[in-house]
Amino acid sequence: MPGTFNREQEEAITHKGGPLMVLAGPGSGKTLVITYRVKWLIENAGVYPSNILVITFTRAAAEEMKKRFFMFDGMENAPVTFGTFHSIFFMILRYAYRYTAANIIREDVKRRYIKEMTENMELEIEDENEFLSGIINEISYVKGEMMSLSYYHSNNCSDELFAQIYEGYEKRLREENLIDFDDMLVFCYELLREREDIRTLWQNKFQHILIDEFQDINKVQYEIVRMLAGKGDHLFIVGDDDQSIYRFRGARPEIMLGFEKDYPEAKKVILNTNYRCSEEIVESAEHLISHNTKRFPKNMQAARGSKVPITFRNLKDAGEECTDILKGIRFYYKKGIPLEDMAVIFRTNTQPRLLVGRLMEYNIPFQMRDVIPNIFDHWIARNILTYIKLAMGNRDRKLFLQIMNRPKRYISRSMITEPQVDLKKLKQQTFGKKWLYEKIDKLEMDLYLLRKMEPYAAIQYIRNGIGYEDYMNEYAQFRRMNPDDLEEVLNQIQESAKEYHSFEEWFTYIESYGEELRKQMEAGRQQKSGVTLTTMHSSKGLEYEVVFVMDINEGVTPHKKAVKEADLEEERRLFYVAVTRAKTYLFLYSVKELYQKDAQISRYIGELRYDKKEFQKGKRVIHKNIGKGTVLELKEDKIKIKFDNSKKPRLFSIKYLMEQGLLELEK
Repeated sequence: MPGTFNREQEEAITHKGGPLMVLAGPGSGKTLVITYRVKWLIENAGVYPSNILVITFTRAAAEEMKKRFFMFDGMENAPVTFGTFHSIFFMILRYAYRYTAANIIREDVKRRYIKEMTENMELEIEDENEFLSGIINEISYVKGEMMSLSYYHSNNCSDELFAQIYEGYEKRLREENLIDFDDMLVFCYELLREREDIRTLWQNKFQHILIDEFQDINKVQYEIVRMLAGKGDHLFIVGDDDQSIYRFRGARPEIMLGFEKDYPEAKKVILNTNYRCSEEIVESAEHLISHNTKRFPKNMQAARGSKVPITFRNLKDAGEECTDILKGIRFYYKKGIPLEDMAVIFRTNTQPRLLVGRLMEYNIPFQMRDVIPNIFDHWIARNILTYIKLAMGNRDRKLFLQIMNRPKRYISRSMITEPQVDLKKLKQQTFGKKWLYEKIDKLEMDLYLLRKMEPYAAIQYIRNGIGYEDYMNEYAQFRRMNPDDLEEVLNQIQESAKEYHSFEEWFTYIESYGEELRKQMEAGRQQKSGVTLTTMHSSKGLEYEVVFVMDINEGVTPHKKAVKEADLEEERRLFYVAVTRAKTYLFLYSVKELYQKDAQISRYIGELRYDKKEFQKGKRVIHKNIGKGTVLELKEDKIKIKFDNSKKPRLFSIKYLMEQGLLELEK
């Protein structure tokens, strides 16, 4: 074994006894350590394979771990248990309660149950799919935290409504003798807590427990693990607190941070050699993440040495950003780097709409790690398009019903009886209600005016002249949403219409964009080829030779919803994950304008450690406000420059210069 591993890896693999926490930074070989640890336990510590349990968070990770372990000589049929938290806990329940797969509710059935409840409550939900997903996630969070409903405040609706849906859903599950994935955890916890005989049985079975990605564990998972591990003498946890990015799903990074309090005799090993990234990327990422206060200090080192500087570009807008990314992709492809070894990473899955269009235009194949929603399928887009179709002369009843009270006009559905709506006849039904007559009369005039406008101007008129933004803000309040999120969607829709001079041209673009997006998604799923487009969350665990990170601006990264310090630290961890996906070439982008509004460079850009080789003594540089100059001195994070048009040199903070995008090398 000596020579095969570095000192820290060997220390973790050959650990003799007591709880062990392995802090495994990006690219430090954590999977290698876990698989070799299992091998060492069997061959050197005399542990029976059937007494070893390896827990991961995803089925794919469990299968990969199992596959690697079974490749060892003599381990092909070793009965080590590899599984996810859910599969292991369900196995325990199956033995106790005789559950089968038929007792697990399917996701589509769960969705149907909740949808039926909301329909029976006669709720007017615009974004039904989003609402249902939000409620399902909240139910999961409440169960995972073992929380009383009386202490929970919903993010999707009123607390009373959420409690009603939650209790109705639970009642339906029990009536149908079904459990969901969260019940597997809760029921397993209750079983082990109440039945000492069953707890002892499983403790004897799983005498050595190894857990991967421990930073993502939630409260109920941890409580079960503690019961299974007994005193914890053979508990081996591996993770990286700096890569904990799933707090919104209930992950609790503080559990890993408090592990040594729960197990005072625990030892800690830090895998601090990064075998993936260049020295420039490792140093910058370390400098970035060191700004988080609630973490284990580490000193990551790059095994690959120095390669090339990180490139940061602050461009005018999304159009320039996409153009630059496309140039980069084509440049590295011509240099011989496969498209599959390149990735574009973004904070949310709504960001790459323009980039997707450009990739299609240039016939550059791409694959998507996330479902990138078609912005024109959004309910706001449907409402905008409905207004325009009505303005163009369509009077279909279904279309009219969609927007007749968006904003509120107090038109009753009972007034709309014919398949085609006649606004003049509708006005005749308002006898004695002058205010209603005036609202319908204004709608008729609005539609007349819209018909003569270009798409961009029409959307602006719908927003302000018709009052759609007011309706949107009211809806956001009902749904406990940030109205800025809805405004962002509307901005994207309006931005897409900018280049078109007629509704027909814009509609043609919308149709072809949707069709091409479907084709590309299908091709990506089947072939898994082309440039990877991925959110920061979905990029975790992956690596690429070339990485482009988009829109590193305040309000995007960190996200505008991140207000508390804990949120900002999680956003920083998310950006850290994105940065450390790159092996050699890393391009970071911010824009000066987003949706016709001034945008600020993210604070995280200034927290990266820039490669000082770029600004060494004697280098010619350009300060965008002052002009050309020469670097005289470089100390720590300060740089002294003598400008051509100035007698005295000036001292600057490199961090400030980079945050503001003021300094670049003279070409």
